Amino acid sequence: MSENPVLLAETRDRVGKGTSRALRREGRLPAVIYGDKKEPVAISLAVKDVNKAIRRESFLATVYTVQVGSTKYNVLPRDLQLHPVKDTPIHVDFLRVSAKSQIAVMVPVRFLNEEDCVGIRRGGVLNVVRHEVELMVPAGNIPEFIEIDLLKLDIGDSAHISNVTLPDDVHPTITDRDFTIATISAPSGGVSDEGGEEEGAEAEAEDEDKED
Repeated sequence: MSENPVLLAETRDRVGKGTSRALRREGRLPAVIYGDKKEPVAISLAVKDVNKAIRRESFLATVYTVQVGSTKYNVLPRDLQLHPVKDTPIHVDFLRVSAKSQIAVMVPVRFLNEEDCVGIRRGGVLNVVRHEVELMVPAGNIPEFIEIDLLKLDIGDSAHISNVTLPDDVHPTITDRDFTIATISAPSGGVSDEGGEEEGAEAEAEDEDKED
């Protein structure tokens, strides 16, 4: 876990709404590190550093090293509070983790071969049921994403979690069913072969004209 992205932080001696507002006016974000049966640590981080981290697609599924002076904490963001109007971060909760910690995280789904998918080429529509899947993973080996290959899916076909190849130490948190991740749905007007029939009829008419 030595290659974790690093966030520099400072300790907070005081907590509370007034202190948090004062920190935000100074361009700093209040946060807390908790878990692992240890006392919580109140910290603050530079807002610009947190905003940069949030722009990552998988912020809540990335283990960071939070450095406070000479002390380093391996942590996973577990709760990101946003301002109700400005939609800017106002607080972050970090969970202490180790390389062997088993944690539940939401992992994004990526779809492969969408343009060459059999069903989509026939006019079908990709219906994404889950853009993310919750997985139980070791903190030191969190997948950036999982992949679904759409190439051979036809209209009416579905991609389930059983179609995803996961590492041996990674498991879905839903274990009682083979849940659906995406389907290839028929277009609203349905799939029609009228074009082919019309072309066949035109060809027959041309043949008849030649015979005449």
